[in-house]
Amino acid sequence: MSTWVDKLKELSVVYGVQILGAILIFLVGRWVARVLKGVVRRLMEKAKSDPALVTFVESLTYVALMAFVIIAALSRLGVQTTSFIAVLGAAGLAVGLALQGSLANFAAGVLLLIFRPFKSGDLIEAAGVLGTVTTIGIFTTTVLTPDNKRVIIPNAKLTGDNITNYTAESKRRVDLVIGVSYDADLKKAKEVLSDVLASDERILADPPPTVGVVELADSSVNFVVRPWTHPDNYWDLYFDTMQRIKEQLDAAGVGIPFPQTDVHLYQNSS
Repeated sequence: MSTWVDKLKELSVVYGVQILGAILIFLVGRWVARVLKGVVRRLMEKAKSDPALVTFVESLTYVALMAFVIIAALSRLGVQTTSFIAVLGAAGLAVGLALQGSLANFAAGVLLLIFRPFKSGDLIEAAGVLGTVTTIGIFTTTVLTPDNKRVIIPNAKLTGDNITNYTAESKRRVDLVIGVSYDADLKKAKEVLSDVLASDERILADPPPTVGVVELADSSVNFVVRPWTHPDNYWDLYFDTMQRIKEQLDAAGVGIPFPQTDVHLYQNSS
């Protein structure tokens, strides 16, 4: 009987020390993981990183550290962690192969949040969609089209194609083509076009607008009219300028419109 008691005491001492060591490793490791998680968050917030990216990296850091802590605690208990790690690796590979599309979107989402080719509120054209960005997620980006359609785009498509950001810069050029007939007074037409641009406060002085003959077409002499404005004023300026050009050309006796494909054409009224 005393032999069994001695063996039980011996096992209690040996395994008791291992269990206490494992618990100590777990508690200290969890505390360190929380501290490092907070450090990562503060550093990323100080660098003004995207909030979604901050939350993701913070969680990923904590999970990775806790996995290391748990493996260390199991090793202290005498558990063979080599096979355990191999099983986890095989399971991770299988999950990765099954979710490779989602993982591609996930990786693309991380890249979008890091490099920030656009932000919420920007007008972009990407993956065949033109619209305003409303939400940038880890897997998808939501865009609201001009006709108020909500389009959800997988992030992998965004990073795998060209991205045109129309509002990233503080200036945007309005490109117009205005045609007048061959018998029109070109100097007078150019003066009218320049006056229309000069009278609009939304048009920027720097860089200066461009007005010039660009083409001698089959049935018209074409002017390019290229004023610069703030991106928020683009479409209002576009529509207003087109209307005012017609009105001013008519008032100046330079021309009256008649339909023509792809060119806003004015014919001399004389």
